[in-house]
Amino acid sequence: MNPLRTGGSVPGVVETDDLGTYVVKFTGSAQGRKALVAEIIVGELARRLGLRFPELVLVHFDPAVAADEPHQEVQDLLHASAGLNLGMDLLPGAVDFTPEALDVDPLEAGKVVWLDALTANVDRTVHSSNLMIWPASGFRPPRLWLIDHGAALVFHHRWGATAPDKAYDFRYHALGGYGPDTRAADAELAPLVTEEMLREVAGLVPEAWLADEPGFSSAGEVREAYVDFLLARARASAAWLPVDFPSRGELAAADARRAAATEKGRPAWLKRVPDLHGKPAAEQDWTRHIG
Repeated sequence: MNPLRTGGSVPGVVETDDLGTYVVKFTGSAQGRKALVAEIIVGELARRLGLRFPELVLVHFDPAVAADEPHQEVQDLLHASAGLNLGMDLLPGAVDFTPEALDVDPLEAGKVVWLDALTANVDRTVHSSNLMIWPASGFRPPRLWLIDHGAALVFHHRWGATAPDKAYDFRYHALGGYGPDTRAADAELAPLVTEEMLREVAGLVPEAWLADEPGFSSAGEVREAYVDFLLARARASAAWLPVDFPSRGELAAADARRAAATEKGRPAWLKRVPDLHGKPAAEQDWTRHIG
């Protein structure tokens, strides 16, 4: 196992006894089991709606596999994750999506935005796309792949507090600069989200990850709650459908204004510290500071 020490969930690349290699997200992570529930429901919805998403598998993990892991926090995470966890098929050589690397068709962009709006996924923005490009080696045309849906389904953190027709601000979606055709996506995808399909997807979540949910008497009731909410939301798409997206130029201008405002608000001594987000560039000549 090789832990990935980026992000809050600290997933790991794990080779399993089926000879597969997976990015495994652990039940003992800070995000908890609901993040894994969201990964399954949204990822399997994406697949059934024709979007590219890596295969998911359930991984039985023995912490002894990582007995030589030197980092104590990672050791604690692994020991808290003995048993069933969630694996996502590793896309070898995949690279992070950037606007310069791939030209996305407006309909495909619209479908991704539509899925994110349906599932209240607020974590696919211009600052954190949670999109990959694979293959990236040139032997086949590169394709867009969706990953990381643990922050979706925000309604399941406070059942009953969110209306199915609630709109979210998706203006800064990672694919907003491609002119997403969300109306065409809605016309194509909304009819596909049926009670039968949602029940099939919810049925893939392990029973143990739905147990002991406050306000519910059984895991079966929790499954039905996911089905009912997402079905009602799909039927209310006219109320939440995102249609207003800034152009790439407008996004760049907004970033420039934010950077300028940040720079203006800094004391003089701090203005020489490199901006780790890439704006503005770090000072190259430090000789006057060191004599």
